[in-house]
Amino acid sequence: MTTFDDRERAFEAKYVRDEDMAFRVTARRNRLLGQWAGAKMNLTPEETDAYAKAVVQADFEEAGDEDVIRKLLGDLLAAGAEVDESMVRRAVEEQSIEARRQLMEAK
Repeated sequence: MTTFDDRERAFEAKYVRDEDMAFRVTARRNRLLGQWAGAKMNLTPEETDAYAKAVVQADFEEAGDEDVIRKLLGDLLAAGAEVDESMVRRAVEEQSIEARRQLMEAK
């Protein structure tokens, strides 16, 4: 029975680590997306930093990425940036890869 308990604890620990990493990747991705959008909107470095934090916060509105995409697309269009939804979705994918890469390098 001990072997089974050990395996169960190992799987639970792996699940916790995987969920923590997924959360950190998403938060880093959203920060990078905020910086990407800030550059497209010609924000100052201080404004870009504040905007990146707002994008991270926007992700807590609902499950999934749609809340972040909606915020980015709305803000970019309101600022007059020439973007469409496909560009924003592509940026989400690219920044997800970059966020994961950055976090793996930090380990």
